Amino acid sequence: MARSKRSSSRQSGSPAGTSGASGESTLAKPRTSAPAELEFHNQLELTLSVNGRDQRVTVDARVTLLDLLRERLHLTGTKKGCNFGECGACTVHLDGRRVNACLVLAASADGHEVTTIEGLAAGDELSTVQRAFIDHDGFQCGFCTPGQVMSAVALIKEGHAGSDAEIREWMSGNLCRCSAYPQIVEAVKAAAAAGDAV
Repeated sequence: MARSKRSSSRQSGSPAGTSGASGESTLAKPRTSAPAELEFHNQLELTLSVNGRDQRVTVDARVTLLDLLRERLHLTGTKKGCNFGECGACTVHLDGRRVNACLVLAASADGHEVTTIEGLAAGDELSTVQRAFIDHDGFQCGFCTPGQVMSAVALIKEGHAGSDAEIREWMSGNLCRCSAYPQIVEAVKAAAAAGDAV
């Protein structure tokens, strides 16, 4: 009666996946070193435009765009809320597209343009969206407001301010723990009606 390979290896004392008496593995051996082109660099030199100003910084490869903005460039208007991309408090624009800065590695912004809440105003003159948030009481504690404003600017530019429902849908990535949602919708509508998203 023929025995299976499994039962024969058990009886011979050789573990499965080895070749009999020598005990040498027949499985592929893992590579012990990475190819040179995949070499990890701890520090990276980045050049990016932030609010229209060129910035050249050296950062740890693991630093997020949020930490670069807050800790290295001292642009603290962008808030660190959940740090998991769920609350939207850290929303900024990367090449005009809104992103959660806590989920973006600073390295991926190399050679790109970043706009933060500080980049919306022209000197002491607030942007249309910022002014609308004030006029319509679109905030209470204010912690989420920078992210809300940055998302509002983007959704108006994207053409998603056609109705209250559409505004709520496209602002749904930004949480307001004070529940100022009705005022935020009114602020976005007013800014959109003004015809100037910034």
